[in-house]
Amino acid sequence: MSSPYIKSASVAAALSALDEGRTPERSVLREAVRALLTLLADGAPGRSVEVRVPPYGAVQCVPGPRHTRGTPPNTVEMDPETWLGLATGRLDWVRAVTEGRVKASGARADLSAYLPLELR
Repeated sequence: MSSPYIKSASVAAALSALDEGRTPERSVLREAVRALLTLLADGAPGRSVEVRVPPYGAVQCVPGPRHTRGTPPNTVEMDPETWLGLATGRLDWVRAVTEGRVKASGARADLSAYLPLELR
């Protein structure tokens, strides 16, 4: 994944499109999702939780036991718009999980301590 410093404009562009009720361009949304996933991995180093935002990316993060084969026991999955909201503080973790916008499984899958991300 590329540097979040370079891609921060894509986050702003994606959020702007969503605020205007438009769907962000696919390439902008992809870059925004990947930039924010990179920030998460940098801010919560580890390999015990896999965070998936299909179809744009996935990272392993959060300190704890490392997972190496098959489906990790701690997974978090959501759509790109939900990820943008959570990562930027526009959406609360508990609300997103309660509304079914986030699928989280495993004892370490609660990312509320790491969100929202500090944008650079």
